[in-house]
Amino acid sequence: MLKITYGLALIYTFMFSSNLLANVNTYITVEEVKIGKAKAELPKVASQFDILINKFSAELVKVDGEKSLHTLATQFANSLWLEATSYMQTHKTFDDRALYWGRLQMAKHLRVSSVFYQLPLVSQSKLMSDFELASRGLNDVKFTKNTDKKILVTGFDPFYLHRNIAQSNPSGIAAINLDGVVIEQDGVTAEIQTLIVPVRFADFDQGMIETMLTPHIKSGDVDMVTTISMGRKEFDLERFPGLRRSSVAPGNLGVYTGANSKNPLIPFYQGKPLDGPEFVEFSLPIAAMQKAKGKYQVIDNAAIETLQKGKFTASSLADLANQTAVQGSGGGYLSNEISYRSILIRNQFNPKLPVGHIHTPRIKDWQKVEVQGIVDQIEQMFIQALVAI
Repeated sequence: MLKITYGLALIYTFMFSSNLLANVNTYITVEEVKIGKAKAELPKVASQFDILINKFSAELVKVDGEKSLHTLATQFANSLWLEATSYMQTHKTFDDRALYWGRLQMAKHLRVSSVFYQLPLVSQSKLMSDFELASRGLNDVKFTKNTDKKILVTGFDPFYLHRNIAQSNPSGIAAINLDGVVIEQDGVTAEIQTLIVPVRFADFDQGMIETMLTPHIKSGDVDMVTTISMGRKEFDLERFPGLRRSSVAPGNLGVYTGANSKNPLIPFYQGKPLDGPEFVEFSLPIAAMQKAKGKYQVIDNAAIETLQKGKFTASSLADLANQTAVQGSGGGYLSNEISYRSILIRNQFNPKLPVGHIHTPRIKDWQKVEVQGIVDQIEQMFIQALVAI
């Protein structure tokens, strides 16, 4: 596994949008290196969007100039997202891995194209950022169903692929499966729109979460924002997210932050340490969401860890005064961090908005029946929440 220091990774990501392995005029990310293994071990999954990807590759040869390249890349990124959501919802695959590997293949074709390489570094970075956002559903967040409520949901890419190339992520499956879905409870309707988030520290540091969520939270055009990731044995709704990173696990680019339980680190936002309190509190309608029926418990998780007191269960934010966060209720990894960042945005711009994080039960590889049950129970949580938001 590639081990890269935190500071060096930030330099690389500022320049190229992701840390890269350079080979003459070709830039290949650590994630993209795994494409060959995925094609060999998961041929059906990794090849699902080959027609679109091959068409994109062919069109890249014809492109001349930055503007036309940007148009082409974002159009195909949008198409990938739309094809992935349509395919899952039509064929009931409950498998997020095809979108993940399809995006990486398309990004690789873009990055190694001669027209891309000729762009200034700043233009390369902007283009890759816009491609990523489009392929993750940002341009498709449009509430058009004339419902009573609007719910914005995020899921994550598969992760820990250095351990298991076949790994899936129930949170990403839930997001893809629920995109554009209308739910109803006691005559109240809601449209769900969704996004997928990378498991990469640098994207968080550069402000991807703020880019995705701030416009919707600030404008008041949503009635609830819920971030989702894969977690523990049951469903955990994470009450007290913490400011700092403390997990020793790498992201999908193989980057280790240097953080641990003795040295929890504050993440960055656009070049500066993220400015906020050590802990924040979610505002999800927990009592309603706990009524969701399914295989798993829905836990109101208030367990945290601080440098001063170690691990304990907090009863309120007052219990956390003058404490230094080691782990929030959501842990010390990016799942805790997306929850923290989303609540920080909410507290700044829309303090009455229900915002919070769901940790799903953990799965190994990809288990269709298990995942379908998880997704169904998540949908039930949203249905139960309708009358409370």
